[in-house]
Amino acid sequence: MLSDELLLDSYHMAVELMLDHDFIALLLAEIHKRNLETSSESLVH
Repeated sequence: MLSDELLLDSYHMAVELMLDHDFIALLLAEIHKRNLETSSESLVH
């Protein structure tokens, strides 16, 4: 299991690199599951 910090870092990097939308959505779903906040959510919608 990824730490919260690593999960958020992975999400931000995936968005920055414009990786596969499904992969980003998977990361974002886990972020929401953990009730974490990210400032880049609007980039994938």
